Formats: sequence, C-alpha cells, structure tokens
Amino acid sequence: MSALDLAALEIWLAARLPDHKGLKAEPISGGQSNPTWFVTWGDRRLVLRKKPDGPILPGAHAVEREFRVLQALRDTDVPVPNALWLEEDSSVIGTPFYVMDRLDGRVISDCTLPGIAPEHRREMYLDMGRTMARMHALRPDEIGLGDYGRPGNYFERQIKRWSKQYEASTGPRIAELDMLVSWLPANMPPEDGAVSIAHGDFRLGNMMFHPTEPRVVAVLDWELSTLGHPLADLGFCVMPWMTAPDEYGGIDGTPWQEGGIPAMKEFVDEYFAHAIPTAALKPFHIAFAFFRFAVIFVGIADRARAGSAASDEASALGPLAERFAIRAQEAIEGNRADLGGSL
Repeated sequence: MSALDLAALEIWLAARLPDHKGLKAEPISGGQSNPTWFVTWGDRRLVLRKKPDGPILPGAHAVEREFRVLQALRDTDVPVPNALWLEEDSSVIGTPFYVMDRLDGRVISDCTLPGIAPEHRREMYLDMGRTMARMHALRPDEIGLGDYGRPGNYFERQIKRWSKQYEASTGPRIAELDMLVSWLPANMPPEDGAVSIAHGDFRLGNMMFHPTEPRVVAVLDWELSTLGHPLADLGFCVMPWMTAPDEYGGIDGTPWQEGGIPAMKEFVDEYFAHAIPTAALKPFHIAFAFFRFAVIFVGIADRARAGSAASDEASALGPLAERFAIRAQEAIEGNRADLGGSL
C-alpha cells in the first residue's frame, strides 16, 4: 500500500475539524482497489479512502463516485457510512480521496462465518439479502442518481465490455472463458427495463454487521457501483454456494448446512420476498457473474506478470480466472443439485 502523507493530511483535517489535534493512521490491508486507512484525529474516528498512486486506467478507482453514492444513500434505508468530505485536489496527499465516519461493527470475509452462532449465521445471510433488496428498490432518479450510469441493456453492454477486456489480455487463452464469450450474448434474457443501483461487488465481505447482532449496519466498497440490473448483484451474491474456500472464500465443500447458513434457495427467496417485482434469477445471471470476475482475475494475473499488481495476493488470485469460468459452466449446465434446486 502506498504511504500516506500525514503532515499534509494533518493540515487538511485541521481546516475542517479545528478543535481536534493528534493524528494517527492505520492502513487497512486486503483488496485490489482503493488504499484505505483508519484515521484518528483527536477523538474523532474516521476512514480515508484514496486512489492508488501511479498511473491508473481512465474511470478506474473512482473515489469521487464512491463519495457521491454514499451521500445519496445517507437518508435512505440502505445503511452506509456517513461520507464527510471529498478532496479532488491531487496536490494534497498525491491523489484524490474522501473521508467518512468510522463505524463500529464486524467485517467478516470468510463466508463460513467462523465463531458465529448458527442462528446468527442464518440471519446474517438473510439480512444481507434483505439489504440488497432495499438497495434495488430505491429509484435512482429520486435520490439524485438518475445519471449515475446508462440505464437499460445492462447485460449486453457489460458482456461486450468484459469480452473486450479479456481479448486484450496478454495472458494465455482460457477455453472455458472463450466459450462464455460466445454463450452469454446468445443466451441473454430479453431486456425487461429493470434498472436499479447496482453495487457491483455485493458480498458478505463488503457488509459490516452490528458488533453483536446479526444485522447489516453498513454496505461498504462502492467502487464498482453504477446503474444496472438488480439480478447482476443477486447472481454475484450467490457465488459462495458454488465456490470453495480457496476460490475467493466460498463455502462449497464445507459443512455449511450444519453451521446454520441458509440454502441458496432460501437466500434467494428471502431477497425476492423483499424486492420489487423483477424477473427470476436464472443460470445466465450466475454465469455472467462468474464471467465478469473471471475476467477481473485475468487482469490481476496480467498485472502480476507485469509487476504492477496492487496486492501481494495478485499471483494467487490469477489462477481463479479459469476456475471461475469452469464454475460458470457448471451454473449453465445446472448440475449442482446440492444447491437445492433454486434455479
């Protein structure tokens, strides 16, 4: 992670919170996106997120968009941190950044939820589904996000985008990904006009849960958010049931049924019980989710070979491209009877 210019940050914070003094900053490790710190300014507990140092792709690491969506959601029933200030002047600490209040809660990346009581595991998963349904029920134009993305034809545009990115990869071809490049556009559901705020990375590890209660108190990491189709988020969120622990933290192959985690069907049903009416979740939506993240892992592998990856985990994550493409094929073939026949 890049260093943080504490002297410059102290001057910046003093202009906004002049009654405080004494700066401490602790980097938060993990992830491939925007460097993040816990910041303490006097007795004020904050979080700072900034763009990475060095050259980045146009539109990538858009902390400005993260700040905008957090502010738009502040007064809704979708829980988010309180975004305080956006600084777009790169001369302050080297890149644009924003600051938000720090919340108390639990962020658990292990989808088996170790150390959690079984009844709480079930409720944490179901509340994640309810939270996603509330997010999708918001009308973007009513909260100032009507221009947050291009409405309509979401899957068509996304398939073209990620296919193009895969084709530009300098790495070896992956047969299963080549198949998906052809299969997805040929099997895309008819456009139904559904448009919602799409988080883009809606998963357990991006939820903050109450310190002791099994409920979501904040949805984090909005870097990939846009206007999109609600079933893109749902298709992505069910991936843990189809992936192993070494495949980005899935639960397949673990005794999750005995640990209180609901079946995928129960989770999907809970989402639809609280969602605005929409089409059913289909194998296409899950295959698309696997495809999108397979291409992301291709990009991570490319950056690892070039020596410019943002995380020490990049080399380990690269091989997941092929494994996620295989999981997409499994979703298409419908040979996962252990999922409870939810599709």
